[in-house]
Amino acid sequence: MNRTRQLTALALVVLVVAVSLVYDPLQYLNLQHLKQSQAQLRAQLALHPGAFTAAYFALYVGVTALSYPGAALLTLAGGAVFGFGWGLLIVSFASSIGATLAFTLARFVLRGEIEKRFGARVAEFNRGIEKDGASYLFALRLLPLVPFFVINLVMGLTRMRARTFYWVSQLGMLPGTAVYVNAGTQLAGIDSLQGLLSPALIGSFVLLAVFPFLMRQAMEALRRRKVYARWRHARPRRFDRNIVVVGAGAGGLVTAYIAAAVKARVTLVEAGPMGGDCLHHGCVPSKALIRSAALAQQIRNADTWGLQAAEPRLRFADVMRRVETVIRTIEPHDSVERYTELGVEVLQGYATLRNPWTVEVALAGGGTRELTARSIVLATGADPVVPPLPGLQDAGYVTSDTLWARFAGYEAAPRRLVVLGGGPIGCELAQAFARLGSGVTVIEAGPRILPRDDADAAAVVLAALQAEGIEVLTERRALRCERGADGSAIVVQDGDAERRIPYDELICAIGRAPRVTGYGLEDLGLVKDRKVETDGYLRTLYPNIYAVGDLVGPYRFTHAASHQAWHAAVNALFGGLRRFKVDYSVLPWCTFTDPQVAQVGLTEAQAREQALPHEVTRFDLDELDRAIADGERSGFVKVLTAPGKDRILGVTIVGAHASEMLPEYVLAMKHGLGLNKILGTIHAYPTLGEANKYAAGAWKRAHQPHRLLEWVRRYHDRMRG
Repeated sequence: MNRTRQLTALALVVLVVAVSLVYDPLQYLNLQHLKQSQAQLRAQLALHPGAFTAAYFALYVGVTALSYPGAALLTLAGGAVFGFGWGLLIVSFASSIGATLAFTLARFVLRGEIEKRFGARVAEFNRGIEKDGASYLFALRLLPLVPFFVINLVMGLTRMRARTFYWVSQLGMLPGTAVYVNAGTQLAGIDSLQGLLSPALIGSFVLLAVFPFLMRQAMEALRRRKVYARWRHARPRRFDRNIVVVGAGAGGLVTAYIAAAVKARVTLVEAGPMGGDCLHHGCVPSKALIRSAALAQQIRNADTWGLQAAEPRLRFADVMRRVETVIRTIEPHDSVERYTELGVEVLQGYATLRNPWTVEVALAGGGTRELTARSIVLATGADPVVPPLPGLQDAGYVTSDTLWARFAGYEAAPRRLVVLGGGPIGCELAQAFARLGSGVTVIEAGPRILPRDDADAAAVVLAALQAEGIEVLTERRALRCERGADGSAIVVQDGDAERRIPYDELICAIGRAPRVTGYGLEDLGLVKDRKVETDGYLRTLYPNIYAVGDLVGPYRFTHAASHQAWHAAVNALFGGLRRFKVDYSVLPWCTFTDPQVAQVGLTEAQAREQALPHEVTRFDLDELDRAIADGERSGFVKVLTAPGKDRILGVTIVGAHASEMLPEYVLAMKHGLGLNKILGTIHAYPTLGEANKYAAGAWKRAHQPHRLLEWVRRYHDRMRG
């Protein structure tokens, strides 16, 4: 029904244009004809004032609504016939009503199609319009260099309210309308429409146009003054440093590195070991553990590759020592010595913000230092969330941070292991410890594991976990923990009953919470609902204080923290010249189970939630020569594209080396390359990367030009005689 209405409206516009071309009303809408007809028009006004005024008003509204040439001349006619006062009143309302009708027509006919094709980009643009649209529209209305009909049509494609469009247009067009109506009262002295816009007049309009932006800058200055009012006497006249960075995880290290690279004076403060959670508790140790566990599993399944399968002789203590060795090998990359050589002053100690420019450091070796900086970047990270389960403290638990120290002294993996949480961390650790000898149960409160990942991908991982003997309990709510004669146990809701699951160790892996306490952030008013909020430029409540990484999210990945760190460093150091808004639209993430899950852009579920039209192309790895040769056929490549287009909206890859296959798609999406470009790229044979090309080929086959191919078939038939 809506489509029919759109086509009807479009047909009406086409009809009006066609009639216009046949009868050529432009022959009457010219300056010479208006001069010749001025006396006649005034006579008609005197004879039939009401009817003439209504006809003029309707004509003006119609010309403007259909974006037809001649509005400027009709404005002159308004001044010539009605005089300045009445002319300004009539033209002002007629032009605003006509513009709103053009705005509505463009919205009715075109906006749905535009949103279908460019949904994500349009959504981002609409967020900007919602925030600053009235100011932008007002500025455009004041600039006579921008054709008003273009503004009407473009704004109709946005989510701006018609009421807002009308009143802003009414005010914004008033100065220009007044100039033209006044000129119309002096019609005899006008030789051309272009002559009305003198450089001085255009300059005046430009000043009016920038006035809203100047006002916004003034309001921003007032807001800053209000925010800093409490600390106005604390601001130093001269700063010791350009930037102080609190926290030496991924976000803090990259921020400090960039600041030093551009020759800023930067101090990095860290209370714990350099490298943060990723090096000591997260990415590095978990991947080292996963590699040892994967080798153990390969030994068990050696017959898959034509070798004799065997149960590996597990030496768990040696596995944990290897994990520690890997950490120690990588540590120099993030060390105090390296960053000092790069030009960063590194202080080991606890940082407390005393005011928006001053950081007090309680040094690890004793004593304190007070630092002042023009900008401060907070990169304090996050801590594992520990649920408030009754009895949990007595029964005992570890987190993804503390398990490494606890398990380092074990000769064997925990015999009975419960993992609370079925997200990426929980699934990775569950599979690794199961392969190293633990009996593992995963408890997930939601309907499935890996809730943020593609549903098909999660199903493949679930099947893999279950095939390895891991018990996965979904939609089970943990009720309490107990400590009894048989050791510790967790009790979960199991339908209408309760189920008691004994364990030797329980890993809490239900998420991470920002680390906000102990830095003086509460005293500065930076913490709200246990979070530090930032704007699109990563600025906090105080524009000179930035926050990055797990402290702010929304993605708690090492590479996301690094991505934010670049923006924070550049904005903090050069924001007075230019600021960069952080962009998460092409941010990849990977889950390192076996098979791995790698994703970028939208999943199918997200596309459906956003009502974004899309097509799905899938290529299964069991058809790929290299996957067959490697004995790693489980998985697929799934690509979401715009309907009928090769533009990539999102990619999910499931497979043994999915994380290594994803970057080609990340590059393509970042630089606007479609599947045709991937299809036209030579991929070495035999490699897993060929799967990307074959997925592009599957898309191409689904979009074959059948009509053209029929003509090609006829050509070949003819060529055979």
